Amino acid sequence: MTEPEWGPPLAFFNPAAIAFDTETMIALIADMQIRKAIERGEFDNLPGAGKPLDLSDHDDPDWWLKSLMKREGIVMLPPSIQLRKEDAALDEQLDQLLNEIAVRREIEQFNERVIRARYQLPAGPPLITTPRDIEATVGAWNDRRVTRAENARQQAEEEARARGEANRNDRKRRRLFRKRSHGSSPRGSEA
Repeated sequence: MTEPEWGPPLAFFNPAAIAFDTETMIALIADMQIRKAIERGEFDNLPGAGKPLDLSDHDDPDWWLKSLMKREGIVMLPPSIQLRKEDAALDEQLDQLLNEIAVRREIEQFNERVIRARYQLPAGPPLITTPRDIEATVGAWNDRRVTRAENARQQAEEEARARGEANRNDRKRRRLFRKRSHGSSPRGSEA
C-alpha cells in the first residue's frame, strides 16, 4: 500500500496535537463540566424550573415599544391576517349601521384596504381575502335587517301577549280574593 502524497503518513497523525486557542479550550472544558453535571443530575429540580425567565429589557433597543404594546394591549398582525379578521367581522359591523349609504362607504373602505394590500410586498402569510361585491353585500345587509325587524316584531307581539295573559290572570286572582274576603268576614255573619 502506498501512502497518500498530499499529507503526513497516517501513522504519524495525532488528533490531540491540533492547536487550539485559549478561548476554544475554555469553552470545551466548560462544556465537558456541564455535561458531567447533567449526568450527575445537578440540574434536576432547580427552583424556577419550567417557568419563563424574567429578563430585563435593558439591552433591547425596542424596550419602550414592546412595553407600550403590552401595556395598551396592541397587537400587530400581518396585513393578510388583519384583513381576514376584518372580513370575518365585517357583517357584524355592517349590522350596526343604520342606513345604506354608511354600509356602502364601509364596504368601499374595506375593498380599498384589500386592494392596497394586494399591491404591497407580502409580509407574512399570503393574502386570500378578496374585495366584497358591494351590491351583494348591501343586499345581504338589507335581508338581515328585514329579518331582524321581523324577529323583533314577533318578539314584541309575544311579550305583549304574555303581558296581557298575566294581566288577565292577575284580575282573576283579585276577583277571587275579593269574593273570598267579603263572604267569610265575621262581622257580616253577626249583623
